[in-house]
Amino acid sequence: MNFKGSLKAAIYFCSLLSFTFIFGCNNVENDKLDIKEYLKHANGNTIYPSEKQIEMLKKVIPNEAFQPAPKISDRTFWNEVAQTESGKTYLKKALSFLNEAPEVPISDDIYRRANKEGNRAIYKPRYYDTMIRLEHFILAECLENNGRFVPQIRVYLRAIMDMKSWLHPNHDDRNNSVLEGKRVSIDLGARRFGSVLAVAETLLENQLSPEFRNEIKAQLQYRITDNYLQSCKTPDKNNHWIDGKSNWNAVCTSGAVFTSIANATDAEERIAAIGSAINSMKHYVSGFGADGYCSEGVGYWRYGFGHYLYLAEILFDYTDGKINLFEGHDPDKLNRVADFPENFHIQNEKFAPFADGSSIVKNNEGNFAYVLAAKQYGARKPIENILDQAVEQLIVWKNPEDFTTRKTTNSKTFVVPNHSYFNDFGMVISRGKQNVPFSVAVKAGHNKENHNHSDVGTYILVLGEDLISGDIGAPSYRAGSFSPTNKARSSWGHPVPIIDHTLQSNGRQFEGKITETKFTDIEDKVVMDISAAYELPMLESLSRTMTNDKSGAGTISIQDDFKTSKPVVFGTAIMTFSEYEIVDESTIMLIGKNQKVKVEISSSGGKVVINPEPVPVEYLREGKGAVRIGVDFEKPIASGSISVKYTPIF
Repeated sequence: MNFKGSLKAAIYFCSLLSFTFIFGCNNVENDKLDIKEYLKHANGNTIYPSEKQIEMLKKVIPNEAFQPAPKISDRTFWNEVAQTESGKTYLKKALSFLNEAPEVPISDDIYRRANKEGNRAIYKPRYYDTMIRLEHFILAECLENNGRFVPQIRVYLRAIMDMKSWLHPNHDDRNNSVLEGKRVSIDLGARRFGSVLAVAETLLENQLSPEFRNEIKAQLQYRITDNYLQSCKTPDKNNHWIDGKSNWNAVCTSGAVFTSIANATDAEERIAAIGSAINSMKHYVSGFGADGYCSEGVGYWRYGFGHYLYLAEILFDYTDGKINLFEGHDPDKLNRVADFPENFHIQNEKFAPFADGSSIVKNNEGNFAYVLAAKQYGARKPIENILDQAVEQLIVWKNPEDFTTRKTTNSKTFVVPNHSYFNDFGMVISRGKQNVPFSVAVKAGHNKENHNHSDVGTYILVLGEDLISGDIGAPSYRAGSFSPTNKARSSWGHPVPIIDHTLQSNGRQFEGKITETKFTDIEDKVVMDISAAYELPMLESLSRTMTNDKSGAGTISIQDDFKTSKPVVFGTAIMTFSEYEIVDESTIMLIGKNQKVKVEISSSGGKVVINPEPVPVEYLREGKGAVRIGVDFEKPIASGSISVKYTPIF
């Protein structure tokens, strides 16, 4: 072949190669589900997928059921895991449980009592201890493969299948109709029981008899898959969470979908379960602020968003990346949600206990949300991986290189910023940088947040490690804890004004708006209009100003300015678990576990008086002995201000 011929052939070959590469890449891209486009074809607000959505899903979902990990007969995989430190630790823990009997079923009497009293302590440890042990037995048997865990596995599986209800008793209705066999429902407990049984059935093969495996599959089909898909088709009281914005949606959906795609023999049902989940997760993600703010607090972020990521991981694995909920329909927002804990952290591992959030995150309950947020979004890696479910452990064992920690990799030093501003929800954290840092978190928000408290304008002060004053957090979950008359849930139990004997109202329209901010190295200032939180026609204006003077030891002030069309009784409150001493009519000393603060009260428009009284709620998550120290005008006035200034004393 001459030079021209060779050149022509080369050009043709390169063109063909380029065409093939580009066309092939486009095909790969086209194989992926466009979730934003998918959501456009939903049948109104129906969670169950439309015909068009099912058509789209069939192109990306395998025909076979989901296999969460290699079966026990794959000795290459399991022997490799057994040789790792993680595998050895897991086996050791499983052996420590080996002589323990299952703690379910609980008696009908205990179930009914827990339902009536809302007392979780009399059943919840029994439920979760049983599930945790069974998960360890299953995976330990896969690691060891010599049969010594099999008898206990069978005993535990039988105990769970003999339960009349898999629900937390306080999630049943007042007539205990699930216990009575009149209906079936999925909650935070039922989805976990279902997942554990599905793991056993998919991994253990002939360690369980065919008859036993069929019984497991039948119960999972009835209790989880059939029930879930029916509620997705027609909303009912059985599964009210399917279009919710709280952690319930992500947690229950992830469990229902895992069980369904691993257990259901009908491919159409597996497709429907996944399609329903994608439609449902649009609602869950909408519960976060555009700024990534989680109004449920960092504990429920860990629980809810952790299960969203768990769902995303199993669907990504099952479809070989063709369904990517890590990006979802709004990848930028999901990135901000993933960064929420870092931005919400105040100092010294303390968080604002707003709504039903907690000031401390208990990592012993698992940190898989942090693990996956680090992997998928580049969030800060946890110091260690703490996995509290078998499926989480399987995900990590399958891809250990994806789940390194700060202990095993070089990580940049993390510098906490001077402030965080969630401008969509209206929440600011102003951080002091003193040797004993003095910081404040303050929230405008609205009164229809997830796990809502009537708390527009609330705040929390942290001095060192002490939550010295401010929001006292949530009542413990018992009977009456969610009642609107519970004083820890109403605005009476928050450091916000009471006007004309009237508390804040509940609803989305009752909100606060941040109207001014100033952030500098030496001072932060936030002004918010909180007048809309009150249904008072005579209220013309109500603003709250937070000023954090970071000079010296620091000084934080909260000032309320109001104006009404007629004289009203007006007061605010200092909320605290600290010991207190009223020094004089305008000075209070707060004594925390480690720190001490002087509180100076000033006013304009009239004289104020100090009225302390205990918070009449026996069980509070943040502690005991909460006090509401009222700061009230002595006489009705039509305009005025109250300033509360906090200064550390060393």
